Amino acid sequence: MKSSATGRARGTAGGPGFLRRHTNALWGLAAWAMGLFFLLPAAWMVLTSFHSETDAATNPPSVAAELTVDGYREFFGASTGASPWPTLANSAIAAVASTGLVLALAIPAAYALAVRPVRRSSDVLFFFLSTKMLPAVAGLLPVYLAARYFGLLDNIWLLAVLYTAMNLPIAVWMMRSFLADIPVSILEAAAIDGAGLLTVFRSVIIPLAAPGIAATSLICFIFSWNEMLFARVLTGVRAATAPVFLTGFVTSQGLFLAQLCAAAVAVSLPVLAAGFAAQDRLVQGLSLGAVK
Repeated sequence: MKSSATGRARGTAGGPGFLRRHTNALWGLAAWAMGLFFLLPAAWMVLTSFHSETDAATNPPSVAAELTVDGYREFFGASTGASPWPTLANSAIAAVASTGLVLALAIPAAYALAVRPVRRSSDVLFFFLSTKMLPAVAGLLPVYLAARYFGLLDNIWLLAVLYTAMNLPIAVWMMRSFLADIPVSILEAAAIDGAGLLTVFRSVIIPLAAPGIAATSLICFIFSWNEMLFARVLTGVRAATAPVFLTGFVTSQGLFLAQLCAAAVAVSLPVLAAGFAAQDRLVQGLSLGAVK
C-alpha cells in the first residue's frame, strides 16, 4: 500500500499531466509578456500625453512627472485657435463613405467568385491581389496630375474614391472567404422557395455573413482613417484629414511631443470606439475564415 501511494505521488508530480500543465502555464506567461510588450508603446503614448512639454522631453523620460491636460487643450486649439473638428469630420466622411462603397462593390464581387464562380475566377482574384503590389507612392504623381486637371484637389470626395479603390481588393478577398463558408444547400433551398437574387442577398447572405461584413468594414474603416500619404498631398485646407492635422505638431520650432501624443490619442479614439463596438462581430468574423 505504501509503495502504491508513493507511485501515485510520483505520477502526480512528474507525470505527463503535470508537465502539460506547466507547459501551458509557461506559454500563457509568454503570451501575456508579449501582449504587454506590444501594449507598452501605446501606454507610454497615453502617459506622455498627460505630461508637460518639459517633462515629455526629458532624457531619460520621467514616469512620475506631474500630470496635466495642457496637451489636450492645445490639440483643441486653446492658444492657436486651430480646431481639429473639421479635420476629424473630413476623416469620418472619407472613411464612412469609402467603407460603404467598398461593401457595395465587394459583396457582389465576392458572391460571384465564391457562390457562383465565374470562369477563371483564380485569375480574377490574382488581378485583385496584384493591384496591392504597386506601392502607393508610385501612383501618387499620376493621381495628383489627374486631380489637378479635373479640379479635384482639396476635395474630400476624391479621397473617398481613392480609399475605395485602395481597400476594394482586400475586401473582395475577405468577403469571398466568408461567403465560401455559407452552405450552398441554404441558397438552393431559398431558390426552390422562389426567392430571387435580391431576396437571397437580403434575407440569407447578409445575415449569415454579418460577422464577415463587420470585420471587413472595420478593417477598411481603419485603413481609410489612418491613410496620410494621399491626404497630405491631395488636400490643403478644406479637405485635410486628422492624420494631416497631426503633422502640424512637428514644426521648424521643434517637436511638441506631449501635444503630439495627446493629438494621437484623441485621433485614435474613434477607431478604438468602433473596434470595441464591433469586437464580438470582429472576433467571430475573423475566426470564421477571413485569415485562413
